[in-house]
Amino acid sequence: MEIVLKNTKSKYLEIFASLDLDNIHETFKRFSTIEDPSEAIIFAVNESINSQQLLKLKNLFDKINISSFCIYSNNRYTILCGKSLKIDSAFIREQEIKNKLLLYNSTKKDDILHRGTVRSGERISSNGNLCIIGDVNPGAIVSAEENIYVWGKLLGIAFAGKSGNKNASIASLYLNPLQLRIADVIAIGPKDKPKNCYPEIAVIDKQSIIIKPHIIESKN
Repeated sequence: MEIVLKNTKSKYLEIFASLDLDNIHETFKRFSTIEDPSEAIIFAVNESINSQQLLKLKNLFDKINISSFCIYSNNRYTILCGKSLKIDSAFIREQEIKNKLLLYNSTKKDDILHRGTVRSGERISSNGNLCIIGDVNPGAIVSAEENIYVWGKLLGIAFAGKSGNKNASIASLYLNPLQLRIADVIAIGPKDKPKNCYPEIAVIDKQSIIIKPHIIESKN
């Protein structure tokens, strides 16, 4: 399941994939401060979403000023559950759903700033840089075409330089991931917890990923 949140007035667009419905409230908490009405679209390919799950989403969207809510799915049960809750639900073929998602991804803004914890089962992807103010829990996956910055604990999986950029990097205040990937180079996270009290950064050096102190040079 993927959820597209689109703010029609400011053209703000964000896409969430494989959301953990049990923790979805935390995921969308930061949208409660957005005053302009937004649209929510659920894309469910070969997924069965029951009425209870959809009602939870609907109630949450009501709290964050979602003006319209619709579902696209090739699963008839999901569509029937949506219609039973009077949610605008359309049955379309799998390829049509993928084409619509491709269109939204192509218009998605480049850099993304995410405030809050990225929980297990959640995925956040950026077409540019990805900056997360919060923790990335084990089981969460974050990725970016360029660099990833985690202003918190990075405990999940991070993939920078998705387009093949070997100059991309992954930085965190507490770098203890399950797995790191930069371009086509993959590294398993260290067994020992970081003992340092300073930010660290992962980069490619001689076809391997190394971790070193992240020193921000002053321009003065």
